Amino acid sequence: MDEERGRFGIEELADLGGVSRRTVRYYVQEGLLPAPLGVGRGRHYDQSHLDRLLQVKAAQEAGHSLDAIRLDLRNVTPAAKAPLSVPRSAWRRLELAPGVELHVANDIRLPAPRRLDELADWCRTHLSRIPQDEE
Repeated sequence: MDEERGRFGIEELADLGGVSRRTVRYYVQEGLLPAPLGVGRGRHYDQSHLDRLLQVKAAQEAGHSLDAIRLDLRNVTPAAKAPLSVPRSAWRRLELAPGVELHVANDIRLPAPRRLDELADWCRTHLSRIPQDEE
């Protein structure tokens, strides 16, 4: 992402929204997401696209059909979007050791890969599963 400008490529938008690039394109085609900004190779998405994508995904997970979501999005004013809005945020999941995960908010910069490797080594050394006969 171009953090200074808040721009996402389609792959990053899809990753942050937990969907495939194909789904992003389909949602744009179906009017569930606005078209990307810019033209040609400069096409990009912004925070409003991510917010809408998460809103659509949350409504779908709550059991709403895409047709119902589309109607709600057309008939709801921006101030009244709460019925479909579920607080969500994008996180990265790093598996440090078997059974040990680190969840990092997407707006947090990760340390260098070498430092992450050191953390993973520490976790593998100090955090291990309890054998069943010791429980």
